[in-house]
Amino acid sequence: MKTFHHIGMPTTKQRPGETFLDEARLHITDPEASAYRIEWLRFEDDSPLPEILKTTAHLAYVVDDLDSALVNQDVLLEPFTPMEGVRVAFILDDGAPIELMQLNS
Repeated sequence: MKTFHHIGMPTTKQRPGETFLDEARLHITDPEASAYRIEWLRFEDDSPLPEILKTTAHLAYVVDDLDSALVNQDVLLEPFTPMEGVRVAFILDDGAPIELMQLNS
């Protein structure tokens, strides 16, 4: 089962409340602080993430089992843990980036 979580929007504008993810060289905002579930993404020049994530909005869904959700998908970015309790991967669906998230309590 997939449940909508947020839309990720690349930006160059610094926003209040950003969290910096050092390995990704990325600043993110909390989508739960947005009335419309927007997560703003501001990339450092040396971010190793794929170019499509730096330039294209993505939709994010929570899944029960990330590994199962990735079967037969066009995986853009293999599973990783950006912060404690969250494991994510990115796929391409007909060329559109989609984030799949597994939340662990």
